[in-house]
Amino acid sequence: MSGAELVEGPRDYEATLKAARARAESALREAGISFSVEEGKGFVDLVVDVDSIVKAAEALKNAGFTHVVSVTAVDYPKKKSIKVAYHVTSYLDPEIVGGIVGLAVYLPREAPEMPSLSGVWVSAEFMEREVYEFFGVTFKGHPDLRPLLLIPELAEKRPLRKDFVVREESIYEGVPERVRRG
Repeated sequence: MSGAELVEGPRDYEATLKAARARAESALREAGISFSVEEGKGFVDLVVDVDSIVKAAEALKNAGFTHVVSVTAVDYPKKKSIKVAYHVTSYLDPEIVGGIVGLAVYLPREAPEMPSLSGVWVSAEFMEREVYEFFGVTFKGHPDLRPLLLIPELAEKRPLRKDFVVREESIYEGVPERVRRG
């Protein structure tokens, strides 16, 4: 199979994830990057220090993880931190196609800032903008860090953080009082 053909057909996800994880861990070790592993059901996040994130991303890309599937964040108000995770895979490498590995970092909640990885993976650019507007994470070096989906006034409120208060809408709003009482 040439590198340009897409892999098709049924796959054993557990075996693919195991191969992807082994390759990612090996790439980080070979690059001299310290990491910890957070396992979940059907996924694994390799957590690095913010100072190592660019080098770690480059190591994963060189190991065949050429595409960012998603960039997401999780707000931990009690821990005063925000976790940012890049979920990466390959579309072409038959050993790891479909095996998604997370590259993650924990940032301080009060001033979450990290280098942009859009210079490593172009596919991260718009997803970093979403994390910026919904969680307030600043990606240094991002080519166009502005809200993607929300108006700037709403983005400033960081609507996906756990302390964001959603104003409950009244089902009677705009309905005359005489109609409400029946």
